[in-house]
Amino acid sequence: MFDKKPEDRLRAWVDFRNTLETSTTPLQDVVDFYRSAPIVNITVDPYDQKTWPTPWQLLNDNLYCDFAKVLGMAATLKLTDRFSDEETMIHIYTDREKSELKYLLVIGNNVIGYDNNKVVDISNISCNFKFDMSFDYTIQS
Repeated sequence: MFDKKPEDRLRAWVDFRNTLETSTTPLQDVVDFYRSAPIVNITVDPYDQKTWPTPWQLLNDNLYCDFAKVLGMAATLKLTDRFSDEETMIHIYTDREKSELKYLLVIGNNVIGYDNNKVVDISNISCNFKFDMSFDYTIQS
């Protein structure tokens, strides 16, 4: 999807979101979908919600730092009927062992971003994290 032209990316993204409505593993599907996103150095200030791009800007620009990738996953889920009313939180943590920032997307008891390859139950999150900030994700227009 990420190698397509902007209008084709938009169509592929809409089609993908539609598959999430009936998927038995929608959160894992989102993780797998964004695994192929083109990763770049930081493009979004995670601490200033006013500067966060809309989902449509993300698709158009097609540049995903680790935080933009979490934004894309959050938007993908929030724009489905299935997850539109779910509380969707983005947490910023510092991993004390690695001295690096982690961006976690939390939906219910599920966490995306702790392990880049799978959805993790919140009870399995390491206590080596220092909480920095938390945001309730909403779609910006």
